[in-house]
Amino acid sequence: MVEKCGRVPARLAAAAIVPLAMLALAAPAMAGKPTGDYANFTQCPVGNSEVVSCVYGLTTGGEFTIGNTSVPLTKATTLQGGLIEKGSEITFAEAANGETLSKTPQTVPGGLLKILAPKFLPGFLQELFNEFINKGITGVTATTELVGKPVLNPVNTLLGTGTALTLPVRVHLENLFLGSGCYVGSASSPVTVNLTTGTTSPPAPNKPISGSPGELEVKDGGELLILHKNSLVDNSFAAPEAQGCGGLFSFLIDPAVDAELGLPSPAGHNTAILNGTQEIGSAAAVRASE
Repeated sequence: MVEKCGRVPARLAAAAIVPLAMLALAAPAMAGKPTGDYANFTQCPVGNSEVVSCVYGLTTGGEFTIGNTSVPLTKATTLQGGLIEKGSEITFAEAANGETLSKTPQTVPGGLLKILAPKFLPGFLQELFNEFINKGITGVTATTELVGKPVLNPVNTLLGTGTALTLPVRVHLENLFLGSGCYVGSASSPVTVNLTTGTTSPPAPNKPISGSPGELEVKDGGELLILHKNSLVDNSFAAPEAQGCGGLFSFLIDPAVDAELGLPSPAGHNTAILNGTQEIGSAAAVRASE
């Protein structure tokens, strides 16, 4: 059964989520892997008897813009783990393999020097030009890495209100010239993205943008919820200066990277759009599916 989330009343959303906490039974760690409809929850920490729900999010499109630079999300990224519910408090439990957010490098268009093909060139020549730049010595990748625990609110996600997902992250910029220690954000000064499936209220000059809960599919008697065509957005976060770029020469390279990217970038100048699919399943059902 698939239905538009925009038509799901609050009582149905609550009814779909709350029973997940009641379905979790204490059980030993799984000997095998989940199967069938629950196969995506391989890294759900079901060995922890406190975990009542399993989470699997797949981002397949969107963009991440910081300051002057926008990076399209062209490679799939996964968010996985579990939820521990105690009363009204929901705590995110990290993935069983420790990779709660996959470290997926995304290509920065134009690379180090933001060199893009001239628009007057034919389309196929623009593609060849950009391919050479992005894979050459000036090519740069940006990888979003967690530096704290995510916060997920399933009800807000379903209803398109408030914060659905909070991600404290840093952006890892990699290139032969920049070295392996070039970051925007850190554990002590993260880029904190508060994503919503509703409409944002950013400071100027950004204007409100809207996400979408997507289309809700309810399976296995309500033990598995899948949000297709889900869109999470935030354009109210800030980004600090870059650090560690160029290794020993970071005192020279960091300011150059900041100037190129427009860092530090205050709230109202940055945007995150994550499009894809979200799945939430009963941990008891996941255990039983092995």
